[in-house]
Amino acid sequence: MSTIDELMSRKSVRAFTGEPIPEEHKQLILEAAAQAPSAGCQQLYTIINVTDQAIKDQLVDTCDHQPFIAKADLVLIFLADLRKWYEGYRDVDAEPREPGEGDLLLAVTDAAIAAQNAVTAAWSLGIGSCYIGDVMENCEEHRRLLHLPAYVFPAAMVVFGYPTEQQKERPKPKRAAMQYIVAENQYPAQTVADREEMFFKSRGLGTEYREWMRAFCERKYNSDFSREMTRSVRKYLEDLKQEGDRI
Repeated sequence: MSTIDELMSRKSVRAFTGEPIPEEHKQLILEAAAQAPSAGCQQLYTIINVTDQAIKDQLVDTCDHQPFIAKADLVLIFLADLRKWYEGYRDVDAEPREPGEGDLLLAVTDAAIAAQNAVTAAWSLGIGSCYIGDVMENCEEHRRLLHLPAYVFPAAMVVFGYPTEQQKERPKPKRAAMQYIVAENQYPAQTVADREEMFFKSRGLGTEYREWMRAFCERKYNSDFSREMTRSVRKYLEDLKQEGDRI
């Protein structure tokens, strides 16, 4: 299977067989992550390989109560890491400014690209994965759990394992039609009908668009976990400057 075929076929896996992933394959996944593009080749991330089952069990509860996290053979947390370069600059008296919001966004991008490399590498080895964005929730608790210092933020978590037969057979959710994803030269104007086609009809979700959209808004956008994620990230940004004083 070519890389393009793998990108097209890859889907999230939330049920695992329990078969152990060989250590050499775990290492390949990590090395693939580290080969990802990064801003200025800085690799503004650190990857935590969670091997302690007790920590996995805690992540089940702190990441929106998802039991399959505890059953994953490989759990990687991708940290947006502003600290190591900042400390490196201080080591040589370069008088760096304090990291800010723009630096954090750049580091989160680096971390996300590394995570996607890991996901693609895993799929090529027959290993399924699932992103856990909820690691940004309960940010304070996760920073305590993982002993994260100032200027380090849990940007993404991915769990890996061999998919069950049911997961292999489960259809991949349809994506929106390309005309709604790719625009030429400028942001496209959209009508209500365009959005209905983009979000709903082109993905084969049926005909009751208004009901579906209202339910999706309540389940996702207005959900407790979404509000907590926003609160948690906002609180982290507010604390950035104060945390720098403790370095």
